[in-house]
Amino acid sequence: MNTSDFYYDLPQELIAQTPLERRDSSRLMTLNKATGEVGHAHFYDLPSFLRPGDCLILNDSRVLPARLIGRRETGGACEVLLLTDKGDKTWECLVRPGRKLRQGAKVVFGDGELTAEIAQVLPDGNRLVRFDYEGIFLEVLERLGKMPLPPYIKAELQDQERYQTVYSREVGSAAAPTAGLHFTRDLLAQVEAMGVKVCYVTLHVGLGTFRPVSETELERHVMHAEFCTVPPETAQAVNETKAKGGRVICVGTTSCRTVESWAGEDGRLQVGSGWTDIYIYPGYRFKVLDCLVTNFHLPESTLIMLVSALAGREHVLAAYREAVEERYRFFSFGDAMFIY
Repeated sequence: MNTSDFYYDLPQELIAQTPLERRDSSRLMTLNKATGEVGHAHFYDLPSFLRPGDCLILNDSRVLPARLIGRRETGGACEVLLLTDKGDKTWECLVRPGRKLRQGAKVVFGDGELTAEIAQVLPDGNRLVRFDYEGIFLEVLERLGKMPLPPYIKAELQDQERYQTVYSREVGSAAAPTAGLHFTRDLLAQVEAMGVKVCYVTLHVGLGTFRPVSETELERHVMHAEFCTVPPETAQAVNETKAKGGRVICVGTTSCRTVESWAGEDGRLQVGSGWTDIYIYPGYRFKVLDCLVTNFHLPESTLIMLVSALAGREHVLAAYREAVEERYRFFSFGDAMFIY
């Protein structure tokens, strides 16, 4: 298959720039993966599509406020985006302006409580940056850092917590697992009260999630690797659910990729922790996942390929066309879809 097979026309004004006032007031399109039948609801209606005995899997990763705005020691503004912790106060980063931030350049953030030096220019243009600070780095970042919003969001985020899920706890993502942004604590309590098991995995989302597919033939694309974990209690709950005939419902493509990475050929979920570069596109046989809660994804992206693997390319593209006609909001702060 070609990457262009997953293209659709999207008017720019449908790309959501800000979150809604109420998380669960977003719209929810339902898509029957077998028939392609589409329905329209709101996210607060999600419990009506779930059944007692189902298992809902959420990604509890928390976004690192990894975007640092500083000034060069020689003058002039600059930006440093944290990518990977290399240890010893050193991170691999994206920087700009790159031509001004060569090896040895020094940067000051805030009132000087955080400083940095460019330790090395890497072959791909990224930088190794060595930081200097007192205390705990995460606490410094909470004071000085901003959320690394996707490139298609131009508006400034007023409340940083709106780019975090209400259940986020494991810090490490460069982007939010956005399907979970629609949940409120009350909605989760309602789901649990009806007899649905709520379980957690962790996948730290990398910026590679925004990297476009450059290959014409989608099979030739190489996925970025991300770190993920399946804890024992989640593996046990999933395996019990499957054994009793319940459905495993992943919230977001990150939860989906995690459970499928640690699934055995027999459909049993294993306990595990490590890097995954699983690439799911049409033709893939799902081992654990039955249903998916997800947002609307970019044209020609690996994420729209993943949902097409679950529901069929024709069904997905027809649903997306209807979403455009019905003026759904797209991408990270947009509306959601339940594929069942």
